[in-house]
Amino acid sequence: MVRLSLVIATYNRSQSLVQVLESVVCQNAPLKEWECVVVNNNSTDDTVERFNRFVARHPEHNIRMVVETNQGLSYARNRGISESVGQYVAIIDDDERIAPEFIAAYIDLFDSTPDAMAAGGPIVAEYPTGRPRWMSTYTERPIANTMYFGSEVREFPRGRVPGGGNMALRRDAVRRYGVFDTSLGYVGDSLVGGEESDLFERLQIAGAKYYYVPKAVMYHIIPEEKLSAKYLARLSYNVGVSQLRRARYYHRKGRVRLKEIVKWAATLLLCLWYLLTLRWSKAYYLVLMRWNITRGLWSE
Repeated sequence: MVRLSLVIATYNRSQSLVQVLESVVCQNAPLKEWECVVVNNNSTDDTVERFNRFVARHPEHNIRMVVETNQGLSYARNRGISESVGQYVAIIDDDERIAPEFIAAYIDLFDSTPDAMAAGGPIVAEYPTGRPRWMSTYTERPIANTMYFGSEVREFPRGRVPGGGNMALRRDAVRRYGVFDTSLGYVGDSLVGGEESDLFERLQIAGAKYYYVPKAVMYHIIPEEKLSAKYLARLSYNVGVSQLRRARYYHRKGRVRLKEIVKWAATLLLCLWYLLTLRWSKAYYLVLMRWNITRGLWSE
């Protein structure tokens, strides 16, 4: 019986898709207990050909591809959820790799923790071309969404939610609280996200619990093209836009903008420390990030 379905949405990343699938077939969970559903979201590269060759090399694994023609990450993830059959659903992205214990860790969590409606695990950034000197903990978060809350299973800390590239849900949670909002989430080259935060806000409002699972480790592979000032500026602006959209929906636009002003005070204090300690590039990129998030929040 399939206990857990692993959903991977993909769009024009055939090479990295094969890399993540290589980690999928190394899972130590019994093969009969899980499946992998890859959602092809209108890829125009050689994704289908590479996927077929990969599956042919691993016929013992339950890995299949479905197609979602509506463009967008939320559409693709929702299709993967609807096509899957497991009582638990884990979601990862096509630019990652997962630890061998990943699937087993989520199955164990849901089996042993009846009140867990959702979960997430550690996210470790990998930089094939090296981690840039300008990157700080703060500027790394929008790019890599790194996450680590210790070595023990626990509820997620207040104010934090599982990362979209490493999250799991009971199917009952989907039935009760819905799937991803298709007005949010990356569409093609657009970087407007926020669909994961929106989903977990619905869980929070309902009082549902979600847990941190330390053995469900995901490694987020960050390519060189995501390590430029231009990319950080564009990504940060769209972070602000997605925050604005959710603030409108939940009628808290003024409160969110007030928090942004407070964050500016903290940003300037931290930048002063960076300047005093001769870490000018860290100060510059931090201000670049904050400025563009603010632009997105006031983009009406």
